[in-house]
Amino acid sequence: MSRVGKMPVAVPDGVTVEVKQDQINVKGKGGALSLALSTLVKVENKDGKLSFTPIDESREANAMSGTFRQLVNNMVVGVTRGFEKKLSLVGVGYKAAAQGAKLNLQVGYSHPVNLDVPKGLEVKTPTPTEIVVTGFDKQVLGQFAAEIRAIRPPEPYKGKGIRYADEKITIKETKKK
Repeated sequence: MSRVGKMPVAVPDGVTVEVKQDQINVKGKGGALSLALSTLVKVENKDGKLSFTPIDESREANAMSGTFRQLVNNMVVGVTRGFEKKLSLVGVGYKAAAQGAKLNLQVGYSHPVNLDVPKGLEVKTPTPTEIVVTGFDKQVLGQFAAEIRAIRPPEPYKGKGIRYADEKITIKETKKK
C-alpha cells in the first residue's frame, strides 16, 4: 500500500466531510469543495478521520489511494487555512496592479496584459513588483499562478520576468569571443 495512502486525514472542528457513492464534499469556513471519487479507492470516515484503502492489490489502485488521500487533505487544509502563492516581477518598468477581479500587468510588452481572476481566488499587490494570490482550492490557485508566470517567464541571461518568490533562477554566462 502507498505510504501516503496509509496516513489518515484528520478532519478538524468546523469542517464537514460528506462521502457519497461517487463524490466527496468538504465544507468549512473558507468555502466548499467537491471531488469525484475513483472506483479503485474505498473511503471510510471514522471518528473524524478519513482513511483511503485500495479496492484490490493492483498498482493503479495503490497509486490512486495515495493520490486521493493527498487531494482530500488539500481540500481540508484549503477550507480551514487556505493557500497562498507569491510571485515577484523582476525587470525595469515591470509592475502589477490588482483592480477588483482583474490583474493588470505591465511586463515589457507594448500593451498592458489584463487577466480575469477566477472565482474563489483573491489577488493582492502589496508592492508594484509583488503579487500575492490566495484561495482555498489549491489546484485553481496553482493553475492561475502558472498562467501569470507564463506571461513573461524568467529569461536565463538577466533573470528578467515573472517568477515565484521562492524560485531560484540559474543565470547563464554570456558568449565569449
